[in-house]
Amino acid sequence: MSDLTALSTDVPTELWLAGKQVPADSGGRFPVRNPATGEVLTEIADARAADGLRALDEAVRAQPGWAATPARERAEILRSAWESVIRAADDFAMLMTLEMGKPLAESHGEVAYGAEFLRWFAEEAVRINGRYTHSPSGKGRILVTKQPVGPTLAITPWNFPLAMATRKIAPALAAGCTMIVKPAGETPLTMLLLGRVLAEAGVPAGVLSILPTSDSAGLTDPLLADGRLRKITFTGSTGVGKMLQAKAAENMLRSSMELGGNAPFVVFDDADIDAAVEGAMLAKMRNLGEACTAANRFHIDNRVRAEFTTRLTERMRSLEMGPGHVPGVQVGPLITEKQRNSVAELVDDAVAKGAVVATGGARAGDVGYYYEPTVLADVPPNARILREEVFGPVAAIIGFDGEQAGIDAANDTEFGLAAYVYTTNLERALRVAEAVESGMVGVNRGVISDVAAPFGGVKESGLGREAGCEGIEEYLETKYIALP
Repeated sequence: MSDLTALSTDVPTELWLAGKQVPADSGGRFPVRNPATGEVLTEIADARAADGLRALDEAVRAQPGWAATPARERAEILRSAWESVIRAADDFAMLMTLEMGKPLAESHGEVAYGAEFLRWFAEEAVRINGRYTHSPSGKGRILVTKQPVGPTLAITPWNFPLAMATRKIAPALAAGCTMIVKPAGETPLTMLLLGRVLAEAGVPAGVLSILPTSDSAGLTDPLLADGRLRKITFTGSTGVGKMLQAKAAENMLRSSMELGGNAPFVVFDDADIDAAVEGAMLAKMRNLGEACTAANRFHIDNRVRAEFTTRLTERMRSLEMGPGHVPGVQVGPLITEKQRNSVAELVDDAVAKGAVVATGGARAGDVGYYYEPTVLADVPPNARILREEVFGPVAAIIGFDGEQAGIDAANDTEFGLAAYVYTTNLERALRVAEAVESGMVGVNRGVISDVAAPFGGVKESGLGREAGCEGIEEYLETKYIALP
């Protein structure tokens, strides 16, 4: 089925505020569409400034009590939420497929991955440590402790509706912070369902609010200007991140910014080509290529470029495309017509400048927002697709000669989120991984995200880290107490 009747539960469609569903103050609503058909799935409450300020009132009111809640109790609530999400995996997966478009198998994978942040940070909640030591001068003692930052605004993207929520919510709650979440307007339903699950797991009223809106700036600008807010965490484009960072600076808010990427996939002449092609399929086609970690530029040593291109083309051509809920489908629709047009523009630009379409290269279907899995060979250096994040099922291949040329090509971007390197030489792998300007490097791996590892970038790909032991630190302030 391709509508919400496919779920075994009712999905919240109002704002999640004060621990329950609440209509928007204005009474406004906006539609959520199924990208496989373009049809409206449902309409949901449309938050405005008044709703945001009410949520901040609730967050400020709840902050002292939540911060004082024993860490073990916060941990047990997160653990219970993890169990609930796993039990509701079928509903979460189908809901993500309906509102985002990814194949159902991938949605199930995201449920497992996204839920794991709840369990991981349940364990981290009881391991928030400080230190106590004598001053080296002998003139006193040093006590260092950690305290929650305070009320936080989280702005999440549409491409991973569950995982991008739990990767922010779980460490915030574990640290003792209250949080207001503004989910992407394209995919708010998964977040609203998660809000209900967290409330049922024991998150107190006011600790977490979820405010979908069709007017992002209208909702968030008053929050950022309010001195009671103490932190913002954002995942999205670099352009929007810069604007938010500028606004956050007015009140010196703590900021975490997980921004755009332009991930290089570098294959050296000594690579295992079978493994490289398999890794390329994972790095490129996971989430339909709509991921900030997706491989965007395929830099292939010229001695193996023809073989790699042929094999990757065969794999991409074999993928089954269609609505994500249909069994066997491997490639669903892109999120919107606007996104599909953006992908098409980058492909058309590359072809106009000399790139060769090895497979794909066109919109597909009369219904929904489909684009063919595409391989572009012989991509010229001046093609926009080598500079801009394509966020779609397109692999752009360009050759290089020699190790240093491969490193230089990988670093030829203002972004630095993820990179992929294929080589069978351990010394080369370490040299290149250290030389590549990226917050994350996969060596002979096409998927690098791991709940236990820090996620984040350098250069214009952002600030701060999520997940891993480092993730909870983003929600903690360090306090030094000088003792006699």
